Amino acid sequence: MHMSRLTVAASITAALLFAGCAQRMAPPEVSAVLTNPTGPCRAELLRAVTEAMNGASVTIADDALTAESTLIIEPAARRDAKDMNLGGRETRPPHHFRLVKSGTQCVLVHVETGRRWTLASATCSPR
Repeated sequence: MHMSRLTVAASITAALLFAGCAQRMAPPEVSAVLTNPTGPCRAELLRAVTEAMNGASVTIADDALTAESTLIIEPAARRDAKDMNLGGRETRPPHHFRLVKSGTQCVLVHVETGRRWTLASATCSPR
C-alpha cells in the first residue's frame, strides 16, 4: 500500500511532537517536609536561602520545613550605626520558599523568582 507524502509528513510530525513532550515531562512534584534534617542538610538549606537572598545574613530554625512545606523569611529590621532598631513600618516584602519532592529529590523553590535548589543531603516526604 502506498502512503501519500502528506500522511507520511503528518505521521513524522506527530511522532516528533510526542517524543518532545515525553522528554520534557518532569517527575510530578508534591509539597514535602524534611524527614531527618541533619547538620549537612540544614547547612545546605541555609546556603540555598542565602544565595536566593543575594548573600543576606539569614537565620533558620533547626526544625524549619519539618512540619510545613513553606518557609517565609522576613527582612531583617533596619538598624542604625549603634545597632538600634529604627522602628517604623517594614515595606520590604518577605521571601517565600517551598519544599517539593520531585521524583526522589528534595527541591527548594524560591516562590518569587522560581529558582530551584536540589538539596542533595536532604530526605523528605510528601506533605
